[in-house]
Amino acid sequence: MLSFHRGTKLCAAIVVTAIMLIGALSWSYAETGSVRFNIVKAGFIVGIGGGSGTLNFQGRDYRLSIGGINVGTIGASAVDLVGTAENLRTATDIIGTYSQGSAALAVVGGGRTAELQNPNGVVIRVSGPEVGLEASLSLSGMTISMQ
Repeated sequence: MLSFHRGTKLCAAIVVTAIMLIGALSWSYAETGSVRFNIVKAGFIVGIGGGSGTLNFQGRDYRLSIGGINVGTIGASAVDLVGTAENLRTATDIIGTYSQGSAALAVVGGGRTAELQNPNGVVIRVSGPEVGLEASLSLSGMTISMQ
């Protein structure tokens, strides 16, 4: 009876170790791509914005379409943002809505910087100069799709 119990523990330890290794391998598979966005926004109280972009991932360029509606916008602005998209397993992982709970945007020396995350776990970090006058440029609610 003692050897059966010891064998069960050994088997359980092997299974747990295998599951942990598989999880570690799937996370290490995630890669980083580069992104470029051109976004134009305008509005008074309710802002409407959209634009286009490019994801470069594994040597290929993917055209992106960007849309979103924000509350609290006054004015108009255009911004060109460049940066990275992390935790990509496939190019389509970038598709999704980047909500307010996972978006941050700040004015940095006349430019903009943002860090956003979508439900797929993709983290986008971008920055760039802004042209125009706007009291609030929030990327919350931004939706990215592929063309």
